[in-house]
Amino acid sequence: MSLESEDPRRRRLLDDPLAIRAMAHPVRLDLQALLGKEGPLTAADAARRLGISQALASHHLRQLAKYDFVEPAPGKDNRERPWRLVSTSQTWRSARLTSEGAAAADILEQLIAERALNNLTDWQQRRRSEPDVLVENSGISHTGIYLTGEELAELEEQIGGLLQRYVDERPIDDKSTRPAGSRLIDITRIVSVLPEETP
Repeated sequence: MSLESEDPRRRRLLDDPLAIRAMAHPVRLDLQALLGKEGPLTAADAARRLGISQALASHHLRQLAKYDFVEPAPGKDNRERPWRLVSTSQTWRSARLTSEGAAAADILEQLIAERALNNLTDWQQRRRSEPDVLVENSGISHTGIYLTGEELAELEEQIGGLLQRYVDERPIDDKSTRPAGSRLIDITRIVSVLPEETP
C-alpha cells in the first residue's frame, strides 16, 4: 500500500524548504491542529480558542495560506471569513535530500517531537481516570532492532499503510466520519538510526 493517498486533501508531499519552515511555528501548528479538530473557523474564533489575539491568529493564518496549508472556506455572510485546512496530513521525506530541506525538516521535527512529549506528559497526568482500553494501548513503546535500509523502508511502508487507512477513512477535519465514542489520538513515530558500531 502506498503512503500517498489519491485525495490531495488527505496527504501533501512537502518538498519546499520555505513551506516547511512556514509550518514550523508553534502558533501555526496550533492553528492547523485546531482547524483539524473543529473544522472551518474564523481568525476571531481561532484566537479565542487558542488564547491569542485576533491579529496574531489572522497573521499566522495568512502565512499558512501563502504556503497552501489553509484556504478561505465559505462563510455565512460576506463579513465572516472562515479558514479550513487544505491538506490533513503532510510528509516531508524527500525534502531531507537537500541541505536546506534537511535543515528545515530538522526544525519542524524537533518542534513536533517537543509537542508530542508535552501531549504525553498531559496524558500521563490524566490517564488514571480514562478507560482501560485507552490506557493499555497508549504511551511509549520502545524497540531496538537491526534492519537494512530496505527492511526499514518496508517496515515504514507497512506501519504507514495501517495508519493511512484510518486517515483516508476519517479525515481529521470531517466530523461526520468520526465514530461515536472516538477520541483524537496523537501518534508521533520517531525512528532514529544509531551510529555504526566500530569493531
